[in-house]
Amino acid sequence: SRNEDELLRAWSGWHEVGKPMKPLYLRMVEIGNKGSIDLGYDGLDDLWFSKYDMPKEEFLSEIDRVLDEVKPLYEALHCHVRDSLNKEYGDGIVSKTGPLPAHILGNMWGQSWSNIYDLVYKKPNDNNSIDVTKIINEKEIDEIEMVQIAENFFLSIGFDPLPNTFWDRSLFVKPQDRSVVCHASAWNLDSKNNDLRIKMCIEKNEEDFSTIHHELGHIFYYQAYNHLPTIFQAGANDGFHEAFGDLLSLSVTPNYLEQIGFIDINQANKANEDPIGLLMKKALDGVVIVPWAIMLDKWRAALFSGKIDESNLNESWWELREKYQGIAPPIDRPENFFDPGAKYHIPANTPYTRYFLASIMQYQFHEALCNAINFDGPLHECSIYDSKKAGERVISTMALGQSVPWQDAFEKLTGSRELSGKSILNYYAPLKNWLDEQNQNRTCGWEKS
Repeated sequence: SRNEDELLRAWSGWHEVGKPMKPLYLRMVEIGNKGSIDLGYDGLDDLWFSKYDMPKEEFLSEIDRVLDEVKPLYEALHCHVRDSLNKEYGDGIVSKTGPLPAHILGNMWGQSWSNIYDLVYKKPNDNNSIDVTKIINEKEIDEIEMVQIAENFFLSIGFDPLPNTFWDRSLFVKPQDRSVVCHASAWNLDSKNNDLRIKMCIEKNEEDFSTIHHELGHIFYYQAYNHLPTIFQAGANDGFHEAFGDLLSLSVTPNYLEQIGFIDINQANKANEDPIGLLMKKALDGVVIVPWAIMLDKWRAALFSGKIDESNLNESWWELREKYQGIAPPIDRPENFFDPGAKYHIPANTPYTRYFLASIMQYQFHEALCNAINFDGPLHECSIYDSKKAGERVISTMALGQSVPWQDAFEKLTGSRELSGKSILNYYAPLKNWLDEQNQNRTCGWEKS
């Protein structure tokens, strides 16, 4: 919907869910802190950040350094999106200088803005765009075939095929006779017997085509390290699993779609003529998630360590969202609300820093692999499809599981031991130049709301 009243009702209604869970959540934090202290840690945040093979303070300062590197790209995108939304909704809803209202970004948490793509970018020529959803339906590709196409990507770079049990035991289509959780997930149920499965209610569209590639990233990672002792059967750090899942989606380029017969060479060339359209679509997910993914655990770390408490839970949540994302609530949110509870990972107590790491690392992986195969051209046009050389690096890194410090695994693939925002900046460089031109006469950044 583009109706602001409707969007506000949906946003407000969804955020009601947090209210009743507030006392329960605070009790869970209390118990979690006690348990962490019993284990010899200073508290839950100390426990959570202990798994990164470096002192907590050093790790957190690395995160802040990388965030600062990516900030100019995020702020340029924020500036352009705000101007586009101001044109759509007017000054009464979207200020030209303040934070973005949370309810009109096309996503309940403002962590992805891809649903407002048509508002922020007008294609110079509609013939240039590729509609993967339309292609899947025109070619009558079914759900299993969508998974087979994604598997073929991995086979093309040298992975072993998935076992027959994967195809027999996975859930690909929503069953008619019972209720299931449709949220896509990948499962390593029995590493000794390589019992790997995905659970997903596949719909025949572009989003699910991309999600399948992501979930198979997890599956092939499991398969690569399942030979190790159980204690080492995990990602080198929790960001690696998500990064390998997303890495493949960076290679789903127009040229790749041409190679697998989805489009012809003329359509691929036409799509490549509009790099801004391609990069804008990716950035509204890939760049937008960066500040959100770190803000979540900054809020939790402050709560776990007692820097914030029951008296300012909601206020501190929105202060951090404004500081990092430049997003504000559309209506007042006093302390009787508990807006963090509206995000699944908060009540589920799932750490979120992994998504920040993945949002940065996937571009470092992609750039290193494209350099290794001597790709010559803009980074966003590079696909590692059908490259055994790239596959060799990926497989040998995956096969380490968590048997070595993550920096060693990272170095094996990238040649570097540290996180850097430079690769994501290189990937989006043409978009950043375009955004800077668009933003010339605009006031960027955001005033405090």
